[in-house]
Amino acid sequence: MKNPKVSVILGSYNRLAFIKLTLASIRREVENMAHEIIIVDGGSTDGTLAWLCEQKDVITIAQHNRGVWEGKEIKRRSWGYFMNLAFKAAQGEYVCMISDDCVFVPGALKNGCTYFDQQREAGNNIGALAFYWREWSRENTYHVGCTLGEKLYVNHGMFLNAALKEIGYIDEETFFFYNGDGDLCLKLWQAGYQVLDAPDSYVEHYPHANVDVRKTNYQKMKDDLNRYLAKWEGVYYDRQQNNLGKIITKEYIDRTNTGACFDFLHQEVLEKHPQVVKGKSLPAKALERLTWKYKGALRKISALLGR
Repeated sequence: MKNPKVSVILGSYNRLAFIKLTLASIRREVENMAHEIIIVDGGSTDGTLAWLCEQKDVITIAQHNRGVWEGKEIKRRSWGYFMNLAFKAAQGEYVCMISDDCVFVPGALKNGCTYFDQQREAGNNIGALAFYWREWSRENTYHVGCTLGEKLYVNHGMFLNAALKEIGYIDEETFFFYNGDGDLCLKLWQAGYQVLDAPDSYVEHYPHANVDVRKTNYQKMKDDLNRYLAKWEGVYYDRQQNNLGKIITKEYIDRTNTGACFDFLHQEVLEKHPQVVKGKSLPAKALERLTWKYKGALRKISALLGR
C-alpha cells in the first residue's frame, strides 16, 4: 500500500495456532487504516510458512534460521538481525512491533497512532510508544518496563520510522536475543528522542507458548545482560546504583475479554506441561509483587556477573 500510516511487523517460528490469532487481531486493528503487515518467519516446519504465503495481505519474509543446508548446520542469527529484516522493509510512518503470541486489545493500534500524532503535533520529539501488556493467565494488571537508567522501553508498541532509520535500527551484533529491545530504545533516548507509554493501548501476551525453549535460555539471558551492562555503563547504567530498571503497572479492565481467545490453546499446553501455572490472576498485591519479581531477577543475574 502506498504511503501506509503504519507497518505492523513481527517474527515467528513454529507457532501456527498462535499466529493465526495474532494476525486476526492485527487485521481487526488496521481495518480502514492505510497499513502493511510484515512477518518474518524463521523457517517454520509446522506449516506456518506455507500458511503465511497464502495470506495475500501479508508480506512474508523467510529467513531460515535453523536446520541443515547442504550438509551443514545453519548458523543462527540474532534477534536483531531477524527483526531488522522487517524494520528495514517497513514503509509506514510508524512501525508497530508485536509478538506472535500476542493479541491487541481492541483499539490498541488506532489509539496508539492517534496519541503518537497528538504528541508530535504538540512539538514533542517522540521516537517510540510502549503499549501496556500483561501475561495472560498470570497477571491482573498491565505494565510497561523501564530499562537501565529507568528509561522507558518498548516490548510491544510503536516506533517512528524516521527515528529508527536515524539511529541505525537494532544492534545485530552485541546481543543474541535478550535486551535488544531495551538497547534500541536507549539509542533513541541517546539521540534525543522520548519514549512514552501509550495510555490507551493494551496487549495480551500468552506466556507459555515455548515452555521447553524458555528452560534453556538462562545462559543466553546472562550473556546478553553482561554485554548490555558493559555497553551502557557510564551512560545509562551506574554500577554503584545498579539502576537496572523497574516495572510501571496499570489497572485496566478489558471488557471484551480479548485473552479468552487463548483458552483452547491453554488447555493443550496444560496437558503437555501440567506444571504451568493455572488460574488467571495474581493476588491483590500484584503490583508490588510483579515489580519486585522483575527487579529481583535482574539483581540476581547482575550479582552472578559480579556487578
